[in-house]
Amino acid sequence: MALRMLPGPLLGSLVLLMFLLVMQFLIKYLPNLVGKGLPIQAIVELIAFNLAYMVVLAVPMSVLTASIMAFGRLAESGAWSVMKSAGVSFGQLVWPFLLVGVGLTGAMGYFNNVVLPEANFRARTLWIDIQTTRPGFELKQGVFYDWLDDYMILVRSLPPDRPDRLEDVLIYDYTDGPRLRTDIKAASGTIRPVDGGRFLEIELVDGEMHHKQSMAGEGGDRYEHMTFDRHRMRIETPDLGFSRSDPSGGRRTDRTMNAAGLRKLVDSLEASRTIHGTRMHEQTVALGTPAAWPLASVSELPGGGVRDTTSVPTAHPALVGLDSAGYRQVYDVALQEARAGRSVVESARHVIQRSAQRADQLRVEIHKKNSLALACLVFMLIGAPIGLGMRRGGLHIAALVAIGIFLFYWVTLVNGEKLADRGLLTPWVGMWAANLVGGIAGIWLTVRIALDRRATPTRWTRFVRRHFPIPDDGDPQV
Repeated sequence: MALRMLPGPLLGSLVLLMFLLVMQFLIKYLPNLVGKGLPIQAIVELIAFNLAYMVVLAVPMSVLTASIMAFGRLAESGAWSVMKSAGVSFGQLVWPFLLVGVGLTGAMGYFNNVVLPEANFRARTLWIDIQTTRPGFELKQGVFYDWLDDYMILVRSLPPDRPDRLEDVLIYDYTDGPRLRTDIKAASGTIRPVDGGRFLEIELVDGEMHHKQSMAGEGGDRYEHMTFDRHRMRIETPDLGFSRSDPSGGRRTDRTMNAAGLRKLVDSLEASRTIHGTRMHEQTVALGTPAAWPLASVSELPGGGVRDTTSVPTAHPALVGLDSAGYRQVYDVALQEARAGRSVVESARHVIQRSAQRADQLRVEIHKKNSLALACLVFMLIGAPIGLGMRRGGLHIAALVAIGIFLFYWVTLVNGEKLADRGLLTPWVGMWAANLVGGIAGIWLTVRIALDRRATPTRWTRFVRRHFPIPDDGDPQV
């Protein structure tokens, strides 16, 4: 009975959350989509690809809301009391729901590790294509059109009955650079696409042209002013409109790689750390640390003078019998080799640190995908006892409680991710802390409901009743 009550609230809350997330997406990104002449198919694909991350957020929260509503209805209708009276335990009631949670966890695990990265990658590729798309050629009256390479066109009037007719035209030509800009003014003109739309042919009537011409040999520029009865110009219109790039190409990030790709990259980073760690160790051993040798600064070398503050051995057998020039020569060579060795060590140390940080970030993404999947089971474990304890199954109450719990979960997850990325927490702790806290809370609530703590007096109540008994309400003694 209880399990049959779950699909309705689950689907209802899922549809509502998906609708809200889609509306949020459209409100945020719709201004960047309109006005570019995009085909409807491209917009639908962009929304469909972005539905993937919305599903990742909506499914766990829908599970929490639906479980609170389903069990709340059982408590509100009194069915749970009847079940307890008939000997049905909380475990017998809740285990089918936990199986549903396990199934959703497995499905979301596959979705997060396989479907979500591919959807993110295709959404990212399509979004880049949209952002680089120029709008189709469309002149507007009194507005500069600046989407053509090296040209800006302003038309003061566009007759509605002649879409190819232009009146009071101003064109800025930047083909020779901004300094040598050519200004073209005309009383009227016509415009039409040619060669399949690759070019625009503009014929201007009754105008003038202002042009600067560079005079390199004479020093300075020459100004030219010309008038014309008719002037024809052809402007190339490359890359206007929307074009799709190859969806299989492009570089993938940690958000667009599946779990197998992330693990492979982590293994390569660990191999790089091992190689550079071995190199750093070998270079450190090669440099040596002769602590038993007496050391002196360069100012104490034969001939005096302060050239460096690096301490050098003064009793090495190779230095015995050398004059001042030989001493300095040996020292300079040794100092150069030591600095080169130290540079190798420092470079290896930086590579090791960067590789470790990057590997931790990738591990965070791996744990995050699995942690969000397990949230379905955790929220099912939390929602069942909360619903029975609330004794109300209304949507508004369940939604408020679910939002509060999910906000706590999400804030804990996001902050754990940031701390893990900065190296302040290990990746698994940062990503699994929210599930760990939620699991402990769910187990505690489950035990409390299973033991029927409402019917069992607390320790404080038992203490008060034992030491401060309430008098009987019978007849008063005379």
